[in-house]
Amino acid sequence: FRYAKVVTDIDLRGAEFTSIAVYSDMEQLGSFECSDQRVNQLVRNSVWSLKSNFCDVPTDCPTRERAAWTGDMGVFAGTGIFLADCYPVIRKWLGECRLNQYEDGKVANIAPKNNVPGFFSGMLAGSVGWGDACIIVPYTLYQRYGDRRILEENYEMMKKWYRFLEGRAKQKPLNPIKRLKKNPYRDYTIETGVDYGEWCEPDVESTMAMRTPQGKVATAYFSYSGRLLADIAQILGHEDEADHYRNTAEKAKEAFRFIATEDGKIKSDRQADYVRAISFDLLNEKEKSQAAAELNQLVIRNDYHLNTGFLSTPSLCPVLAEYGYLETAYRLLQQDTMPGWLYAVKKGATTIWENWDGINEKGEVKNSLNHYSYGAVCGWLFEGVCGIHLQDNHITIQPVPGKMLQYAKAVYKSPVGEIISGWKYEQDM
Repeated sequence: FRYAKVVTDIDLRGAEFTSIAVYSDMEQLGSFECSDQRVNQLVRNSVWSLKSNFCDVPTDCPTRERAAWTGDMGVFAGTGIFLADCYPVIRKWLGECRLNQYEDGKVANIAPKNNVPGFFSGMLAGSVGWGDACIIVPYTLYQRYGDRRILEENYEMMKKWYRFLEGRAKQKPLNPIKRLKKNPYRDYTIETGVDYGEWCEPDVESTMAMRTPQGKVATAYFSYSGRLLADIAQILGHEDEADHYRNTAEKAKEAFRFIATEDGKIKSDRQADYVRAISFDLLNEKEKSQAAAELNQLVIRNDYHLNTGFLSTPSLCPVLAEYGYLETAYRLLQQDTMPGWLYAVKKGATTIWENWDGINEKGEVKNSLNHYSYGAVCGWLFEGVCGIHLQDNHITIQPVPGKMLQYAKAVYKSPVGEIISGWKYEQDM
């Protein structure tokens, strides 16, 4: 069944218009409640953006583009299957990704393709982080549901995509300075091609990334996706292929370390570089602890605002919490000035915005006001704040209470039954 809701949005020229957005009647599987009503509204906003976009395929917005971007699903899949019964929609969409994959292995950035002329859509296809969704999303579904068919259905697409990345890695950089610089891992370093990079980082021009090869981001994904693909090959019984992908991923990891660190220390003032290196396991444990401490300081110096972009924002709070910076993670979650999740809530939003400044302090509206991607933080509310972990049909409850909330409770109708986890502070500790 389908229902309709009046939605106000913004077209490409910045003009406001009202349309009817059809939304799907998916069963809501997860609910979250805490003492901060703004956070509760954030979760409701995420559910509404999911419902109004997951119609047949997961589109980025129901009113303007209506485009099923691969990157959006790559960062949101784990959260989406906490919130609603969207497995069938995602599985169907993966079929669209297979149908629209290019002969050379590139994964279309939008599947099914929209009306962008073929030359331009082909030229821009195959961005890391976006194409990698063909590996990340099925693996995420498998971990939660334990059904290997989702891996079997998409395994050939994954292999073709990874061969494309291997081919990119063997291309020499166009920059003559980089070509002359000694790199013992040159064949495992991606330094050519067009990528979106981190995308939508605060205070960074997004299109700038597309003008310059994004070596650190691309090589990090080359390693991360290779490691996931090795696990998938192992699950499916392809031992030789698993060995190949594992070996390639390890060499790509060394390539990343060579171009992005100095003796394991990240040199950057952007939070995304730290989040990606830690969450993708590109550093050893000592280096990850040091990087997490530096990330914490970057957030504090930024007055508890994020400056991560599209790809790494979902992992920001989980990384901080995992390494003991729980107060910083909670303060980020509850930040109500730009850029922060609760700014939109403070402005009266009932859906998730495409940009942190979807409506600025002057009341000026920017881009779409109904994109689901930044709602990915809600996954941390279930897995982190309330500590619900489900993998390989095994449930672990490991919450991380924070005194910035008085209580929190999550309910998840999981594939193995209803899981409830909550906590509250009854007195000062």
